[in-house]
Parts: sequence; structure tokens; C-alpha cells
Amino acid sequence: MLANASASLIETKFQNNATNRTINLSTMALKLEEDIKNDLYSAKDTFTGDLTGYAADCPLCGGTLACKPSYYVLDGTDTYYDELYGTVRIVASSKNLPCGSIVRFRHPGLSSEPILAIVLDRGVLGNDLDLLTESEAYALRYVGRRSVTYDVLRQGWTR
Repeated sequence: MLANASASLIETKFQNNATNRTINLSTMALKLEEDIKNDLYSAKDTFTGDLTGYAADCPLCGGTLACKPSYYVLDGTDTYYDELYGTVRIVASSKNLPCGSIVRFRHPGLSSEPILAIVLDRGVLGNDLDLLTESEAYALRYVGRRSVTYDVLRQGWTR
């Protein structure tokens, strides 16, 4: 009985020779999708600076973002939906990074996964980043001040 099962399996493989074309097209589509994803998440540049946290209601903050002044953050919002990268955190940067730049960094106190953030605010110097958080207490407790190396995945609003 095992011999018959093997024979019919081999026979099925030989009778199904038109699937190569479909498999090749599917494979090519998956490869193209993978290339686009790899390009989205490949580092264009890498910097090291200090990472700190802030909240929109801090004493020197007005609740409006320098790069996206119509984006309301006084309600505790600390994320932004980007068409290419999905929901990302918000950071302030110096003018070294254009508005709309996407950065990726690690902060074990906040997440075991890398954090993606978009530059939507200003107010720091050099290569430093300031992560928008829900409150100043959260920023002090969980972000603090630490040296961070971050990758720039997108320079400004275009890749």
C-alpha cells in the first residue's frame, strides 16, 4: 500500500507542471515586496546623541509642534500615523534632521523592540533627540537621559 501511495504522489507531481509559472510570479512578487520593506528599514545614516523625554505641557512647551503645528498633543498624544511606517513615536530634533525624518533606536526601559519615531518638533542641539511622552513624570521615570545611537531610515518627508 505504501508503494501505491508513493506512485500516485510522483504521478501527481508530473501531471502538475504548469505551476512553475505561477510559483515564479509569486516568488518575484514576494521578492519585490521584501526589497521595498528592506529599503524602508535600511539605515541611511547613523548618529549618536543624548535621548531625553518631554511632554507637551512642559513649562516651556506650548502644545504645538514646530514641524506639524496643527497636530494636537496637549491631550497626551505621543504618536503619529505615517503612511509608510504606520504608528510611530514623536521626537524633537535639531535642524540636522529635516522634519518628517524617521529614526530607529533602542531603549530597553521603554520597549524590548526598536522604537521608530518621526521628527515633528525642534528644540534640541546637535544629534540629540527628545522623545515626546504622555507626561513629564513619565519622561523622568522611564526615559531619563541616556546616550543613544540611532539610525535614520528616512531623511525628511521623502525617502
